[in-house]
Amino acid sequence: MTADAGVPPEFVRALHALRDERLRPEVRLTEIPAPARIAPYAVALTAEVAGADGDEDAASGRFVLLHDPAGQTAWDDTFRVVTLVRATLDPETGSDPLLCEAAWSWVEEALTGVDHHALGGTVTRVASESFGSLAEREAESEVEIRASWSPRGEAGAHLGAWAALLCQAAGLPPLPDGVTALGRRR
Repeated sequence: MTADAGVPPEFVRALHALRDERLRPEVRLTEIPAPARIAPYAVALTAEVAGADGDEDAASGRFVLLHDPAGQTAWDDTFRVVTLVRATLDPETGSDPLLCEAAWSWVEEALTGVDHHALGGTVTRVASESFGSLAEREAESEVEIRASWSPRGEAGAHLGAWAALLCQAAGLPPLPDGVTALGRRR
């Protein structure tokens, strides 16, 4: 995450705050090309989260920070965070009729204490069963959470909130305030 000359100082500060945010060791971030048509300035990150049971791909997602110095009416601001979280679930959890409401509550919980407004999004449940020559495969369930909001304050706190949402979706236990997770033993 580097800024070129002519980039607005508020976006440069946001890039530094994202870079400086400390996340749990289970969250592996990678910078990817950002969307070019939505806003004049943007940064995009993907993440993979290892689950508590050792599942290397328990959850994954994308975090995009958009900046338009002129602002955009739909954002009600000059910055917008756009996120995606995907997680594999056990079939029993995937069939829970309250899954979508529960998953949205994870978003709201992750953003508790992080200054934001204009929050919106969707939760999608996917259930797959195999038949015929594929019948021996186990049933699969997945949840996909798409959320966006207009951030206030340090951008790093919003990245941290999204990472907490990823960890929740991956089934990792929450960390109390002030506690840092140690890396997993190999």
